[in-house]
Amino acid sequence: MSRDGRPIPLDQIGHSEVRLEEPILKRRDRTPVITIRSDINEAIQPPEVSKQIMTALQPLIASLPAGYRIELGGSIEEATKANTALAKVFPAMTAAMLIVIMLQVRSFSMMAMVMLTAPLGLVGVVPMLLTFNQPFGFNAILGLIGLAGILMRNTLILTEQIKENRAAGLDDYHAVIEATVQRTRPVILTALAAVLAFIPLTHSVFWGSMAYTLIGGTAVGTVLILLFLPALYAGWFRIKPTADNVHEPSDSTGELEVRTATAAEHGSVVRRRRFKFLPAGFA
Repeated sequence: MSRDGRPIPLDQIGHSEVRLEEPILKRRDRTPVITIRSDINEAIQPPEVSKQIMTALQPLIASLPAGYRIELGGSIEEATKANTALAKVFPAMTAAMLIVIMLQVRSFSMMAMVMLTAPLGLVGVVPMLLTFNQPFGFNAILGLIGLAGILMRNTLILTEQIKENRAAGLDDYHAVIEATVQRTRPVILTALAAVLAFIPLTHSVFWGSMAYTLIGGTAVGTVLILLFLPALYAGWFRIKPTADNVHEPSDSTGELEVRTATAAEHGSVVRRRRFKFLPAGFA
């Protein structure tokens, strides 16, 4: 309408047209954003699908004008956020762990030995994740950290038993052997109970990778601890068999005396076994 009340044709001040517009404009960090979601084949892991999509979109990304970009979201974005948050507290967590181990063993060499056994679980984790096609994401990293604690706990159990055997009067060589024999059954049974407890979690979409990490690492890592730690301990402290363990034959029949010692609850007990080696032709 004009000042005097007369109507003004619309084409004198502009033009009209019909066009479609978004009813809601979504923004992220105050920037307009369009989010694309889709379902994927359950046989393929989301990170693998995301990498394939980004590879296919590279020509489009290269041709985008200034101010436009394409970013990955979903599981990859959330895993990146979680890993960043974990990396901030990891140094403090490692320092606290070292302090606790030092208070337990009271030796820098023993602390280093305990830390060396922590990565043994990777021998079982990698084949387990590859076999069951599980991603190595944030949950798997959490499981790996917990697995390191489990293996170091087993190492502390064995080293403390060795210390107790030495205090009971055994020489270093037999203290290592007897500690391994004494602690094999409880360590294996504890690991077996943990493995069985994690099996129900393997059916979870969210916790599945962590469960497989703990199952494979605990099963294989426990066996490696029982085999690797005694050898590492003996090599670390240069422990060799004592001279009085084996005696030469004392008569014509070739009698050989082998002594083994075990730590009893109060003191030590020495067991003697005699083996006779007869000449050929004698039963």
